[in-house]
Parts: sequence; C-alpha cells; structure tokens
Amino acid sequence: MQVAIRTLDNADAGTAELPDEIFGATPRTDIMARVVQWQLAKRRGGTHKTKGLSEVQGTTKKPYRQKGTGNARQGSLRAPQFRTGGVVHGPVVRSHEYSLNKKVRRLGLISALSQKQAEGKLVVLDTAAGEGIAKTKELARKLKALGWSSVLIVDRAVDDGFLRVSRNIRGIDVLPTIGANVYDILRHDVLAITAAGVEGLKQRLGDGKATTPAGEGGEDERNAVEAA
Repeated sequence: MQVAIRTLDNADAGTAELPDEIFGATPRTDIMARVVQWQLAKRRGGTHKTKGLSEVQGTTKKPYRQKGTGNARQGSLRAPQFRTGGVVHGPVVRSHEYSLNKKVRRLGLISALSQKQAEGKLVVLDTAAGEGIAKTKELARKLKALGWSSVLIVDRAVDDGFLRVSRNIRGIDVLPTIGANVYDILRHDVLAITAAGVEGLKQRLGDGKATTPAGEGGEDERNAVEAA
C-alpha cells in the first residue's frame, strides 16, 4: 500500500510503500494480548521475599517440655504460630519470565502495526534527526501543531540529538526498530515510523524468522539507547 511521507513540519515528503503482509494484516487481539502479558511478565522484578522457619532469628531450644504442662506440644519458638515466627508458604525470589514462540511474537508485532494502520494512526516520517531541532521546546511545539500528545517514534537507528531533545517531553518515546514492541505500540496513540524505520521493519519481519531479541521490552531498549 502507498502512504504519504510527512515531515515534523507537517509537509509532504513523497510516498512510501508499506507491505500488506506487515501493515495490512488482520489484527489478532488475542495474540497481542498474549505478547503484552509476556512482556509485562518479563519486566516483573520477582524480588518479594519472606523468611521461613529456618531463616528467622530465634532460639533453637524447645520452649517447654513435651508433656505435663497442659499446653499443646511445641518444638520451636520460630514456628509460624508464634509472633516473630517464620511465614508459611510466603513469596520467594523468583523470575516470572516464561517463553513465547517467536512466531507468536512476530504475529503480535504485525497485528499491532496493522491495527495502527487500520485506525489511521500510523504516520511515516521522512526523518527523526536532531540537526534542525536544537531545543526541546521546538520539538514540543512541532508535536503540538501535529496534535500528537502520545506518540511512539520508531527509527532504524535512534539519533542521539533527537533523543536528547525528546526525552523530556511527556508522552513521546523514541525506539530503534530492533526495540519496537507490541506493548509500547499499543500504549501510545500515534505510531510514527521513519522511512528508514520502515525498511528496518521490513528486514526484521520480512523473512518470518526470528523477530525479537531475547530482551524485548521497550523500557529496556530505551535504557540501553540512553546509556549509549
């Protein structure tokens, strides 16, 4: 399908060809839900922890003799029925991550891209570079003129200057094509992909093989880009 290429000044910059197999597929909400749940599970810390009977501090001495007191038998003051005792079946440190087939992850990303295109909320930009935008307020003014209050910008390689001027604007995120993911696409109102980003997505999704790095998750990708 042919779509118009726009600039950040809302000017026409030609046309781009979007492959129907990536941007024109029938969105699968069930697949997108599975991918989002998988991403959020990977992001969970799993650091909650309680101490069991063998971990709490306390004496190992038997509280009182076994028989003759009229009380129930007790073997330890660290037992859960006593105050300061251990917790029974409490949470332990663990990973909430689980595996999801690459084909499902690929279909989820294609569904998210196709849904944005079907809703008319996918925009192809000519470029997302910081050469002509020196200040954050300049970019904020351009986005306001476009009516974008929540936008995800995907480029083949994120420009450091553009990332610098955009990172302090609420509602805007910038990702490379390798970091484009279902969760970030769906939680933003507008998806803006540069012409180079479209080519990157074609290369990533065109062969139907591996589509996502092991650490797919927009926040991880953003942190990696900002730290570079």
